[in-house]
Amino acid sequence: MHAGMVIIGAGECGGRAALTLRDLGYEGPVTLIGDEPHLPYERPPLSKEAMTGAAPAIKSITSDAVLAERSIRHIHSVRAVAIDRAERLVRLSDGSSLPYDKLLLATGSLPGKLPMPGLGERCVYLRTFNDALAIRAHLNPKNRVAIIGGGFIGLELAASSRKLGATVTVIEAQPRILMRGVPAEIAAVIHKAHEAEGVTILAGQSIEAIADDGKEVRISLTGGQQIVADLAVIGIGAVPVTGLAAEAGLAVDNGIAVDAELRTADPDIFAAGDCCSFPLAVYGGRRVRLEAWRNAQEQGALAAKNMLGASEAHAAVPWFWSDQYGLTLQIAGLSDEGKSMVRRDLDDGAFILFHLAEDGRLVAASGIGPGNAVARDIRLAEMLIAKRSAPASEALGSQTVKLKSLLAA
Repeated sequence: MHAGMVIIGAGECGGRAALTLRDLGYEGPVTLIGDEPHLPYERPPLSKEAMTGAAPAIKSITSDAVLAERSIRHIHSVRAVAIDRAERLVRLSDGSSLPYDKLLLATGSLPGKLPMPGLGERCVYLRTFNDALAIRAHLNPKNRVAIIGGGFIGLELAASSRKLGATVTVIEAQPRILMRGVPAEIAAVIHKAHEAEGVTILAGQSIEAIADDGKEVRISLTGGQQIVADLAVIGIGAVPVTGLAAEAGLAVDNGIAVDAELRTADPDIFAAGDCCSFPLAVYGGRRVRLEAWRNAQEQGALAAKNMLGASEAHAAVPWFWSDQYGLTLQIAGLSDEGKSMVRRDLDDGAFILFHLAEDGRLVAASGIGPGNAVARDIRLAEMLIAKRSAPASEALGSQTVKLKSLLAA
């Protein structure tokens, strides 16, 4: 009698892992543990469709019927509180325990907390569908929304808030928005789009104090300016959920430390998605942690394979995207690996920046444009990065040279 496969974390990553175990023919018990009451669902829509849709709904990745048909047990509204590695048991918040043959930690990440006094019920964070519903209730033409943090989540929320008519101010401590991983040229396009839609962006502004009296939030900036809002949404980054792993004696290094096959130092425990850091072969084994929808999908599937005995290394090139005001930003690779840039202009004002290493290798590509204007070329660039190609700069910058021809070469 097998104890089976246990997955802690019923989000995109954990849900994909459970389904993949069945896709690969595993017939033993599969148990998925989640602390939310919902089915596994996608989080990217929380800052977009869940805010602006006529009838906000969870974008589930599966259904109760499919889980039942595939004999996947989904334990919801319960937390895993401890891992007993010696007994190979997971202890749950309801007092029960689950044995495991192999265990996957897909615990994700939590919003980084703003470390200052004065935060009250009108200072909120976005992580869950219920958080999204609570924020949405304030998004109307009568309300003022302050968004603390000019990263992807904050800016997507700003766009959604404006669509619903709220007055929006974005406060960013860094000199510009999207400082992490997005080139300045692309950030400038997004900044301009937000201002055109009526968003006030205050970059290079630190917060000196916050006072939330339950009716409104007063935010005092170091330069002396004061922002008054009906709601403050804090989006200053994410922190990997590593407590269970650390308490079980597993290594933590900017996330639960795993090898290229997503295995921890314990051969029976794997970790995947936002919660783990892993070596990325395409960048010489650099240890990274990725907060991205596609990475959660890919690593959930890969962890399932390796839990069943495969020895497949994670080899995918990182990929990120964001939609704001009809503009789509896509990035393949890690732009901070680049030492120089080549620009390729496309139709309708779209463009791509190719990031090259010192040896000429293409290590990343960042693009922005209306709709899917950059999608095809970013996909081809992703393939070039995976092949560790070093295309000529002149070819990358020329609209007349097809990227597909560079890939063939």
